[in-house]
Amino acid sequence: MKIAVVGTGYVGLVTGTCFAETGNHVVCVDIDENKVNKMKNGVVPIYEPHLDVLFERNIKQGRLEFTTSLNDAIKDAKIIFLALPTPPDEDGSADLSYILGVADDLGKIITDYKVIVDKSTVPVGTADKVTAALAANLSTDLFDVVSNPEFLREGYAVDDFLKPDRVVIGTSSEKAKKVMGDLYKPYVRQGNPIIFMDEKSAELTKYAANSFLATKITFMNEIANFCEKVGADVDMVRIGIGSDSRIGKRFLFPGIGYGGSCFPKDVQALAKSGKEFGYDFQILDSVMDVNEKQKTIIVPKIKDFFKGDLKGKTIALWGLAFKPDTDDIREAPALYIINELLEEGATIVAFDPEAMENVKSKYGDKVTFVEDRDSAIVNADALVIATEWQVFRNPDFDLMAEKMNQKVIFDGRNLYDTQEMKELGFYYNSIGRILVRG
Repeated sequence: MKIAVVGTGYVGLVTGTCFAETGNHVVCVDIDENKVNKMKNGVVPIYEPHLDVLFERNIKQGRLEFTTSLNDAIKDAKIIFLALPTPPDEDGSADLSYILGVADDLGKIITDYKVIVDKSTVPVGTADKVTAALAANLSTDLFDVVSNPEFLREGYAVDDFLKPDRVVIGTSSEKAKKVMGDLYKPYVRQGNPIIFMDEKSAELTKYAANSFLATKITFMNEIANFCEKVGADVDMVRIGIGSDSRIGKRFLFPGIGYGGSCFPKDVQALAKSGKEFGYDFQILDSVMDVNEKQKTIIVPKIKDFFKGDLKGKTIALWGLAFKPDTDDIREAPALYIINELLEEGATIVAFDPEAMENVKSKYGDKVTFVEDRDSAIVNADALVIATEWQVFRNPDFDLMAEKMNQKVIFDGRNLYDTQEMKELGFYYNSIGRILVRG
């Protein structure tokens, strides 16, 4: 099948590459000429495990192409995916200008039947707006608009696409339903469902899923904060409730809040959408409020340890990305921690396996960046762990004791065993667990 993907951001690039991997011919279009030229030469513009292998293979075999011309991209395509950004406006609502702008352009150049697919995360009613934008210049028998939300986890996106838990397709057209069903058949051979529904329900499904997961994370963070007040151990509580099949084990690990390109934006957009329709999502308002505070909950602990004075203190920071296995720093808790520590006069020495270039462009020489984990801790007065990369899970604690000015760790991701930290003589302050004073 011939497919066009408009937009080569995170979702668009994974979508285009994975469709090519199953034998489709995919043309990805982007307005950034420099980016397109790099991709034509085999340069993957984002870090995502395993994407580079598929990307290079499908370019080499001629199934994955790139262009800056929308007209060239869609000319022979049967399906056009819109994988465009929907950033939050100042009021928190999703900005649909990119999607509606492309829909308007498509209405002027389409000459035969196409299925237009909203792959971006969009508010309820967006399919109707895209339909109206197309219909302003195009006969309605030449297109159908479908909602097909993505459920890709950064760090696992290739696996999630090739072996999805479910595929959600929102359409009221039997013709479009047949086209989309045929497209996704290779991805659900193990029996996972393709779920067909109306467009509005599909649009809401994505927001509801992300908002529920963000709520689950935030609830566990509140439990962790309460554990610290009463002397309970959040790890025990997590195991206790996670063994309940109605609750499940996933998304119960406490920490310093959620970030990234999806959860913050989607929770905010759903809450805003609710207000537009006269409904107040009180739970989501609380989730956003708690998460905002959780991102920097570790900073008062640091200030308390240093008796309120961080001037002249060197803080080693392990982890900058919002989660491991990505270079994405959007809404990363590490950035909020950096901002507050810099305001307090601390010196920050940071390391992240993939995200340092993105953070360098934001902070310049305000933060010192080093090339490996152990270089960051040299002469550090304390270590802060902000991202749970695998490389941080089994450090050389003897080397840390030797290189650091003092054995002090503030762990925002609960990577280490508290009893082991006690035996090693570290001051170890984590989230929702007993404080180890070394």
